[in-house]
Amino acid sequence: MFDFSIMGLVAGLPGLLLALVLHEYAHARVAVAMGDFTPKITGRLTLNPVAHIDIIGLIMLLVAHFGWAKPVMVNPRNFKDMHRGNILVALAGPMANFITAFVAMFVYMLLFKLNMGMSLGVKTVLSMIVLFNINFGIFNLIPLPPLDGSKILLEFLPNEYAYKYMGLERYSFIILIVLIMTPVLSGILIPLSRFILGLYEAVITLILHV
Repeated sequence: MFDFSIMGLVAGLPGLLLALVLHEYAHARVAVAMGDFTPKITGRLTLNPVAHIDIIGLIMLLVAHFGWAKPVMVNPRNFKDMHRGNILVALAGPMANFITAFVAMFVYMLLFKLNMGMSLGVKTVLSMIVLFNINFGIFNLIPLPPLDGSKILLEFLPNEYAYKYMGLERYSFIILIVLIMTPVLSGILIPLSRFILGLYEAVITLILHV
């Protein structure tokens, strides 16, 4: 899924931190905008990595190729519209990742178009920002509790099915291990990542030629 060589880890660290921090910050920002100030009270309405990084989750990401940040605590009862709030808060994290990836790719292609010399390090860092954020966004949209995709799907399920669906969370860790140890996760991430990269390239090329 990612390059976990020493060079890959060093070059990928900015992209990894951006992916995790902006993802959680977006959850917090949208929750506050929807009327719940819990993220602000608990110190999560910040871009400070210390507030969002879970050390064990970060180590797991480096060692086991998947990990997590500290989840942002929200109280949906405070939302102006609970249904809409739950969906928008869940979407905010992945959308922040996709936007970050787009911006990084735009900068990369703009510098290339302007014939501005980029060192191998800059190219690698920008490429890893794009890769980490796209994959992190896709991964979190998988409809497996407690990932963001499950929170979105949950809002469209009848109550009887929603309760049973949330029961999957107790098996989520095992399911994720199986997905990672088999070609299933790569079979999901790689085609979608290539599609998004192709779409971004087409859009940015169009913008730069206007």
